Amino acid sequence: MTTIRDVAKHAKVSVATVSRVLNKKGYVSKEAEEAVLQAIKELNYQPSSVARSLYHKTSGMIGLLIPDISNPFFPELARAVEDVASTYGYTVVLCNTDEEIEKERKYLQALKQKYVDGVILTTSFLPYKEYEQLNIPMVALDRYVNENIPLVASQNKAGARLATEHLLEQGCQFIAHIRGPKGVTPAEDRYEGFKEVVEEQEVANIVISADFHIDEAQKVTKALLETHPTIDGIFASSDVVAAGAMKAAHMMGKRIPDDLQIVGFDGIPLGNMLVPSLTTVEQPIYDLGAVSTRLLIKQIEKKPLDTYRYEIPTKLVVRETTKGGENSENAEHYRCR
Repeated sequence: MTTIRDVAKHAKVSVATVSRVLNKKGYVSKEAEEAVLQAIKELNYQPSSVARSLYHKTSGMIGLLIPDISNPFFPELARAVEDVASTYGYTVVLCNTDEEIEKERKYLQALKQKYVDGVILTTSFLPYKEYEQLNIPMVALDRYVNENIPLVASQNKAGARLATEHLLEQGCQFIAHIRGPKGVTPAEDRYEGFKEVVEEQEVANIVISADFHIDEAQKVTKALLETHPTIDGIFASSDVVAAGAMKAAHMMGKRIPDDLQIVGFDGIPLGNMLVPSLTTVEQPIYDLGAVSTRLLIKQIEKKPLDTYRYEIPTKLVVRETTKGGENSENAEHYRCR
């Protein structure tokens, strides 16, 4: 393998001169620069990315921390981050934390040691002080961390209001909300939107919690429907949770949407593949990832930020799990806010 010393010897210059040419830092005469570049070409020398990282304290890498790669929401998000990062010359390192605080801490320390240029957080269980001490650019995506870390998120609360209002418009009189894990920002915002509507309109309601996993959602929905058989509407905190609720409803002989209407949240492709197809609040998932990446790169390049909080609108996509989309010639239509 050709080394920097081989290049220096071939060009008849010092190793320091070769280093200055490679790093474009410091004075080098025109003749010496041409000799070094010619030597690099003739020897097919490839500079060590590790050595360059150590020298510059940068790596051209962006870390993306996600809580669960098996959730279909996150691969679409990761694709957007990778697409945009690639156009700016960055490589994305994907870290799956499984919602475990020690895993998140371990990944962040490893990224710091590799001189990662910035991090996008879609999971945030550590105290803010630990993020601050890393001293690297960060963007919080979908989950609020601290006012000092820029946030990119959907209008979760407004989207939840759309979902709940739609169930009421379709005649639901006893609505359940399957909320996401407590302490997770988007789940909390969706819960707040739901509660606002049912309290304003004085509608019978019940709230239960479930992780964003289909099996647990199925389990808690089955228990819920057994205890409260008159529930006729469910607003699920995610499309995955809605899919679990649909499975439970089918197991109990509930007809969707005749006996039970269901609305999800996210707008992942899975919703349109279900039978019946899922009415959902659609997030602009790709846009979320793209905006977050551009915002992070702005910080890396030390450019000023216009704002520290970006909220992107959601829209209601009406399909077959609610009566508004049942058996219509064009079942899929939209309501935006």
